[in-house]
Amino acid sequence: MNPWLVLAMPSVAAVIGLVVSRDAALSRAVAICGGGLTLLAGVAGWISVTSYYVQSGPGLDAGGLEVPLDVVGDPTRWALVTVVALVAAAVQVHAAWYLADDDRYGTFATTVSLFTAAMLLVVVSGDLLLTVVGWEVMGWCSYLLIGHWSRKPSARRAAHKAFIVTRVADIGFVLGVVGLAAGAASTRLSDVVSAWARPTACIDAQVDLGSSVGEALTACHAPDATARALLLTLLVIGVLGKSAQVPFQDWLADAMEGPTPASALIHAATMVAAGTVVLAGVFPLLSVSQTPRWVLGISVSVTMLLAAVLAFAQSDLKRLLAWSTVSQVGVMLSALAAAPPAVGPSAGLFHLWSHALFKALLFLAIGWAGLVAGGTAATHLRGSAAAAPLLRVGFLVGLASLAGVPLVVGGISKEHVLAVAWEGALDGGPGVLVLVSLILTAAVTAAYCTRAYLVLTAHVRQPKESASPPVGVAVALWTLVVLTVLGGLVLVVTDAFPVGSASLLWVVLTLFVIAVGVVFALRGGFDRDPAEVMARRLVPHADRGLGADGLYRRAVAVPVLRLARVVAFLDTEVVDAYVRGTAVATRMAGWAGARGHRGERPASAVALVVGAVVVLGVGGVLLWS
Repeated sequence: MNPWLVLAMPSVAAVIGLVVSRDAALSRAVAICGGGLTLLAGVAGWISVTSYYVQSGPGLDAGGLEVPLDVVGDPTRWALVTVVALVAAAVQVHAAWYLADDDRYGTFATTVSLFTAAMLLVVVSGDLLLTVVGWEVMGWCSYLLIGHWSRKPSARRAAHKAFIVTRVADIGFVLGVVGLAAGAASTRLSDVVSAWARPTACIDAQVDLGSSVGEALTACHAPDATARALLLTLLVIGVLGKSAQVPFQDWLADAMEGPTPASALIHAATMVAAGTVVLAGVFPLLSVSQTPRWVLGISVSVTMLLAAVLAFAQSDLKRLLAWSTVSQVGVMLSALAAAPPAVGPSAGLFHLWSHALFKALLFLAIGWAGLVAGGTAATHLRGSAAAAPLLRVGFLVGLASLAGVPLVVGGISKEHVLAVAWEGALDGGPGVLVLVSLILTAAVTAAYCTRAYLVLTAHVRQPKESASPPVGVAVALWTLVVLTVLGGLVLVVTDAFPVGSASLLWVVLTLFVIAVGVVFALRGGFDRDPAEVMARRLVPHADRGLGADGLYRRAVAVPVLRLARVVAFLDTEVVDAYVRGTAVATRMAGWAGARGHRGERPASAVALVVGAVVVLGVGGVLLWS
């Protein structure tokens, strides 16, 4: 299967959807058909692929820089393509029902199609330029989706905040990509990795062939370890911004102002997870560069635990899921920060795959429950899962997987991340920090998952009347339920994620940690919200993200605005003063000359001439005498 064909399907759907966006029925048909065809192509490609291959692109002539624009395929990438396409198709089906009365549904569906194409481009990209294109298009699409309900000031502000925060971080991303490509004289990913890798093997090979050491060094272009560390650190900063990791974590919770299907797409399988794919591509370089590893390890270790605590204390369950995404993306990236070079990034990519399944299920289910209850605040959602058996089952399976219960897909992937962190702890680097944070985060995650399930199911009240969703929505949710339960079989029946075997030690440890979190959440009893009992004072602060938004304003926005005012003052009052002074002096000289010219009279002119003659005559007499 040609990856370009898979990329073409959502791209064409986006173009056609834009043309017919004013017709809701046609937009619905184009969006759902485009999503379904993309999913079928992803499944077909996954089934047919057996090894790594490169599909040549059109290429660009950029002087001394090679820009091949290749796309690549292998079992891991096709597994990711499939899960991205699955989530996108489920979102399109759900959105057609959820936004049925929205007068801008066509625009929304078109943006989702374009967003899907951009994420798929990042997944299959074998060229850094293509990666940047997909990366930037996702940022633009997220701005449109978060601000879809642009008539609300809060939605507009959330969209602007997401765009500005991620764009600031993208400065580092673009600089890192440019530096890596310039050092390799190519944007091809494999060439970049080879050029910036340790050159020892290359030097030895050249010497064995009879070349001098100087010729070997010249041929190998030995990379500067400091430059490599700097460029990878810039790349990591860009990833931290898009993935909502500390210090960029606050924008993702505010992104809940967008429609729930948009949240499911952004949080489950696109944008915030894209950084894991990018860093996995340069993992051979990242794993041997200590500075970027520590930057990544410290950030994700702080983020995953902080976000889990904030999730527990949220008064809105949709924002609870948002903070859980911030935490779980930290779990994905922690596998890359801690994994030794020989282990590889597969554990992080497998958790990305599993997270896409259970988080899409939870967001789509919370959207349905919100329609039942009339809002997503915890006080509104109490007992809302009683509206349908599918909701109760969906929340049970999704939250169990989020908590890391063994045997479901989220539990299996987290056990492998823990195992990788343990190996990283033995190997050195940030592994110990990551491992400790993972264990603590697992306990807090189990606590907030227990809290969410109690609120949704145990606090039963008379459910409101609600129309059942269409068959397509039910099928999409049941599909996600089944895959969340059985998704771990992907490790048995395919070779998409070579993570090795799971240890019984991590299964036992996971069960113990989950039990601690569950017991903590149940201390308030079955008939009360654990957050009201255990963290009442924290709730208002957690809803504000511990004041990170205010910190952004005080530490970044206010100083930048003040600096801008100073620059504007210097420009207008100092630099421009000389120009304005010259103009004023010229005008005054002109005015004086004009006034003197207009003030002349014939008599005065004769007097001046006579005076001049007298002076000259007297001077001449004096000279002769």
